[in-house]
Amino acid sequence: MTDPTVPEQPLFTARGKFSCPVCGGEAQWNPAKQALVCTYCGTESPAKIDPNTGDIHEHDLATALRNIPDAERGWQRATRSVQCQSCKAISVFPPERVSQRCDFCGSSALVPYEQAKPPISPESLLPFKFSESNARDAVRKWYGGVWFAPNRLKTAALTDTVKGLYLPYWTFDSRVHCGWTAEAGYYYYETEGYTDSDGKSQTREVRQVRWEYASGEIDHFFDDELIPASKGVLPHLLRAVEPFPTTTDLVKYDPGFLSGWVVEQYQIDLIAAAQKARTQMTGKLEALCAGQVPGDTQRNLQISPQFSADTFKHILLPIWLLSYTYGGRAWQVVINGYNGKLAGEYPKSWVKITLLILAILIVILLVVSVGGKHR
Repeated sequence: MTDPTVPEQPLFTARGKFSCPVCGGEAQWNPAKQALVCTYCGTESPAKIDPNTGDIHEHDLATALRNIPDAERGWQRATRSVQCQSCKAISVFPPERVSQRCDFCGSSALVPYEQAKPPISPESLLPFKFSESNARDAVRKWYGGVWFAPNRLKTAALTDTVKGLYLPYWTFDSRVHCGWTAEAGYYYYETEGYTDSDGKSQTREVRQVRWEYASGEIDHFFDDELIPASKGVLPHLLRAVEPFPTTTDLVKYDPGFLSGWVVEQYQIDLIAAAQKARTQMTGKLEALCAGQVPGDTQRNLQISPQFSADTFKHILLPIWLLSYTYGGRAWQVVINGYNGKLAGEYPKSWVKITLLILAILIVILLVVSVGGKHR
């Protein structure tokens, strides 16, 4: 609640900082309370950001590839950008913040980053809903389940380095009419004779395949095909914490959601992302068409997709990231900042692996020994 005796101050200042309406301190977006909360006096300002989906537009892809208007570029707030010389991630944060280490890999090799044109503005985002305390608990629980991790890793206070980040994504929509052709294989069996090891004549059923030409077509709509544009987080870990509910829960972009959080600027541009999306869609179409081929098996599947109504959005998605170095190598644990799904990598203890192999060998030897005695 705000104090009615204190005149209300604008939350978004010229410096890009959201000010508390009571004490003037910096207000940051709090996932647990779904509100801007002052880091000094705790005042909540939930009414300043509309959490509704609002008016989120899909943009025509062909038009955008020709030219992105300058009005659709930038962050709508004052920012400063640095690029990590190790992992190449570009981090964007308020100009008053001083960053000593990369939030993605921990490297101190940070340099100011400037580019000819501001980035394309995000269209929408998913605000953080999974709180920092929940993220730390999830990491601790995950550590407890990775038996092959070195004991030193489990006892280290690595959860202190969990960081909340907004990552850049592109989404693509497309309507597709796709014809296909293939050879459909049907199994049948023939009886053949053979001579066994004792010299006796025997018969057996041998499977054969009858091939027939097949064709068909499908119509499919791709809705929010996700293409991550991050360089700072391992792609396979991001895929492992998907899906993000981008078709239902996105909210219109508001810089207030980013208050107190680091944002990674996209480094896979629209052209490259559109190419990746087309490749991704084509792979899924092949699987859909393969599912329509009749018979028991198939070969020589050919598809002829026709894409239309191609649109895109640039969005930001929330993650919690644990980045640490162990044994001279960087490791990452990623948590979906909306629903808490976790995926991570960790070093393996060769001592534990060796002990497990020895235990398995001992069990096998015991089984063989017992079986030999009972013969």
